[in-house]
Amino acid sequence: MVMERQVISAEGFLEIVGSPEYVDRVLELVEGEIVEMSKPSGLHGQITMLVGAKIFNYVTDNALGIVTAAETGFILERNPDGRDTVRGLDVAYISGARVSIVLPDQLLDVAPDLAVEVISPSNKVADMHRKIRQLLAAGTALIWIVHPETHTVEVHTPSGATTLEDDDMLNGGDVLPGFEIPVREIFPVPASS
Repeated sequence: MVMERQVISAEGFLEIVGSPEYVDRVLELVEGEIVEMSKPSGLHGQITMLVGAKIFNYVTDNALGIVTAAETGFILERNPDGRDTVRGLDVAYISGARVSIVLPDQLLDVAPDLAVEVISPSNKVADMHRKIRQLLAAGTALIWIVHPETHTVEVHTPSGATTLEDDDMLNGGDVLPGFEIPVREIFPVPASS
């Protein structure tokens, strides 16, 4: 749902979302327009935590960089006419060679090396494709799109995409060398009766 029809820059977006009327909303800035996202469901949060924990533990154990969560805002496009794009990501990894150990308390003006999005029922296919294109254009080398309903993960890189299923291995490629887990490990397992 588009909330505003005026063109807004990344800086204007940060000021707007900091105001009281937007405090409890999940918002992104897409080509200069504020778009409200639905609040994540319990399953979405659980899967985000599972995959985020796997990445966080690997990155921390190997002192590789920073992992973010909770819809951290990344400036992916800056346009001369102010039609900037700020996208929130469920989980992201940024190499320590590219950022300081403590991130600034502001939107991040750097594309993540790895972006993870967990699909919600409210996600629109066209917008997710646009988000993938924006991430790749901004310099993100690896994107995982997690599909809870099918227990699959789409892996996107600048050279193409592939889909992994439960028994396939999800790996970090050149972005997180040595990171590898079965896809099934990022989905909760129902208790057996």
